[in-house]
Amino acid sequence: MTNNVIDNMLAHRSIRSYTDRAVSDEDLNSIIRAVQTAPNWVNLQLVSMIAVKDADRRQRFAELCGHQAYIAEAPVFLVFCADYYKVALACHAKGQQLDEMMQDIDTLLVGAHEVGIALEAAVVAAESLGLGTVPIGDVRKNAQEVICELQLPKYVFPVLGLCIGYPANNPGLKPRFPKQAVFFEETYNADLKDDLAEYDALYAQYLKERPWNNRVGNWTDLAADFYLHPYHYKGVADVLLKQGFTSAKNDK
Repeated sequence: MTNNVIDNMLAHRSIRSYTDRAVSDEDLNSIIRAVQTAPNWVNLQLVSMIAVKDADRRQRFAELCGHQAYIAEAPVFLVFCADYYKVALACHAKGQQLDEMMQDIDTLLVGAHEVGIALEAAVVAAESLGLGTVPIGDVRKNAQEVICELQLPKYVFPVLGLCIGYPANNPGLKPRFPKQAVFFEETYNADLKDDLAEYDALYAQYLKERPWNNRVGNWTDLAADFYLHPYHYKGVADVLLKQGFTSAKNDK
């Protein structure tokens, strides 16, 4: 059984080409309100969003995020930040220090999962209004420059971006793993060889039907190639440290 909400979610497509039609302030406000009602840890509300609308600044973010043209094309680029700045203000008001807590890796994990929940709420809300979206992980590619552009204070870190606008085309649905590869009852089933082989065949066919796609092979090729060289975004640990987050050094 489905309903309109689930139907919209099942029809999700990542949109990488946008018309020049503006996103209304009313629609953007509805999206932000939807994000604010999303679940969050202990009501600490550890997410902030910054909307980049100015065309020149969107072009700047397109360059910072790996020259992804659709960031400049979409009328709204929404940057989601893990935000402990307001927690810092609350602690300082009570004479408490925050720095030791910020060194706990779980603090970073909480901020990251809060952003994930918030971004999905924004995607669902935007698509219910007839808008298209695509998440952008590359806000971390040049994280220090992004922080400077957005004037982020200490304890705030940009985790994800989201393009929002009216789709210029329909890229079609991308196939996902079979259900049995992602949903288990009671315990994890590690015997996934046949499921991945089935998905590889399906994904390879999907790619062949899209000659404009620069990815070839299948999902196994994609995953292995992507992690052939670790540390996709170099320097993230250093920037996190500057922003007051964990001092764990993972970059090489």
